[in-house]
Amino acid sequence: MPNRASDWIGQAHRDLEQARDSRAAERHEWACFAAQQAAEKAVKALHLQLGQEAWGHVVAHLLQDLPKTVAVTADLIEKGRVLDNFYIPARYPNSHPAGAPFEHYGPLQSEEAIRYASEIIEFVDSQVAQ
Repeated sequence: MPNRASDWIGQAHRDLEQARDSRAAERHEWACFAAQQAAEKAVKALHLQLGQEAWGHVVAHLLQDLPKTVAVTADLIEKGRVLDNFYIPARYPNSHPAGAPFEHYGPLQSEEAIRYASEIIEFVDSQVAQ
């Protein structure tokens, strides 16, 4: 089976572009979700690059499940945890006590999500380049 890591990292970069485009269009809930997706796909790319399969959508767990030879900082895992909060609630109205997702996400959340996803992608890019 061919290694599809480059496909996953390519899509991660594209998802990050989508997050930026959504933020510019003031669709902050979608920016947050796209940022989470970008980080998730990037970390899955690294797992594939290392010959591992990765399942699930929890960025923090995907980072923690990397081999011990990959130096993942606690700070990066915490940033993954922040992004994990955007996987479902940014898309589904029943994830909040009241209001649609677009009412719960604004420029502060989308800026942070994009910044954290960018840092995770940069980390993955540096690991893949080694």
